[in-house]
Amino acid sequence: MTSQESAENSVMDNKVTRRKRYESLVSDYYHDIFRYACWLTRHTALAEDLTQETFLRAWRAFDSLQSHDSAKAWLFTILRRENARLYEKQRPELDDIDDHEATLPEASHLEPDQQMEAMMLHKAILALEPEYRDPLALQVIGGFSGDEIGAMLDLNNNTVMTRLFRARNKLRSVLDGNRDGDNPGNSLGNKE
Repeated sequence: MTSQESAENSVMDNKVTRRKRYESLVSDYYHDIFRYACWLTRHTALAEDLTQETFLRAWRAFDSLQSHDSAKAWLFTILRRENARLYEKQRPELDDIDDHEATLPEASHLEPDQQMEAMMLHKAILALEPEYRDPLALQVIGGFSGDEIGAMLDLNNNTVMTRLFRARNKLRSVLDGNRDGDNPGNSLGNKE
């Protein structure tokens, strides 16, 4: 075998290894990325496109991924930036979230009263201001720590933890108010 053939085989092996590592990344994180995209866009078709674009950009920049341990945060960051790019270009028409409640992963397996509670929680989270909603969604949906959320949102850990605490308190007051028959928007400072 000549040195040129050896170099060509090495390049081919690297391409195959890179592709397998990427496929592993996609299989490990596709559902998390798609679920977060659904949360961000509130539109299934748009979430699918956003997820596809996220993984396309991840493929193009795959060599910049330092370690597999940081892959989830890296993909979520790509997703958030892609979503921001999308909204810079245009504001797509959104469907009413009530039409898609059944598409939430666990909603179809719940009892009717549990489905109603899940819907109330979902609406209460959506009614939060973005500064509280985003860290909470990253923690609950993405499973990220305060440090990871801080890195993604360019905030320090103390700020993230404070916002998470306040978000939970706001949700608690909204949900307690709903049990008494109050309007969920009122507890969040929104006007009817």
